[in-house]
Amino acid sequence: MAKSSAAIIFLSALCFLSFLDVSLSEKDRFFVDGRVYCDTCRIQIITRISTFLEGAKVKLECREEEGGNVTLSREAETDNNGKYRIEVEGDREEEICEVSLVKSSEEECSELPSDGFTHRARVSITANNGIISHVRQANPLGFMRKESDPGCKEVVRQLGYDEAGLLV
Repeated sequence: MAKSSAAIIFLSALCFLSFLDVSLSEKDRFFVDGRVYCDTCRIQIITRISTFLEGAKVKLECREEEGGNVTLSREAETDNNGKYRIEVEGDREEEICEVSLVKSSEEECSELPSDGFTHRARVSITANNGIISHVRQANPLGFMRKESDPGCKEVVRQLGYDEAGLLV
């Protein structure tokens, strides 16, 4: 009886330790998820007539906070819903990580926003930020159409803006 109890305790401890090992190795594994859209109205937000781009390319880059040296660079391509996922190994708490647009899959919708900021999305890739999930959501990124869609006037009006882009 004592041998069987000892065996049960040993096996229980072994199972617990194997679970602990898996959870520790998973701790520093993250996924950056996001979407790429076509900004059909050239207003740098997703509207009801925006479309999501299949086959668009994005790049995740992490840089040292001090010095700015690139520590990680990975590219991904969007699926048929404009979604991408980039796997990242290691905690990047001391780094600045951003996803940026690389290449559109549609020639008519391939312009980068001119302000230089809205074609990038910063993501926090660390377990020390209060986020329990290992998935990090990047803000949607949009390529702009060369010319606005004819339906944009109505969309912009419904959003509460006039033709000059001022809130009415």
